[in-house]
Amino acid sequence: MVAELPAAILRSALEIGEDYAGRRKTLGLTAEHVADRADITRETLRKLEHGAPSVSFHVVLRVARALGLLETVTEALDPLNTDLGRARAGLINRQRAR
Repeated sequence: MVAELPAAILRSALEIGEDYAGRRKTLGLTAEHVADRADITRETLRKLEHGAPSVSFHVVLRVARALGLLETVTEALDPLNTDLGRARAGLINRQRAR
């Protein structure tokens, strides 16, 4: 049995989906075009854009790449981009490649 997701997770999934849809529309891309570029179905893209938390992680990354956001997502999560992360870099198995 799968536990019910916390409200914060559901809200974030919805916001992220809306942000992906907004980015797609801002770029003037159709859902069909983005789905094709991401190698997913339009239905899967629709689920992502409507905040379905069951969408696979690889789909989130594929769509990020199709929308030109993959590097932004990667950078946003990089612990070495924070003062704390840089201070504790020895705990991380990698160093900044720049």
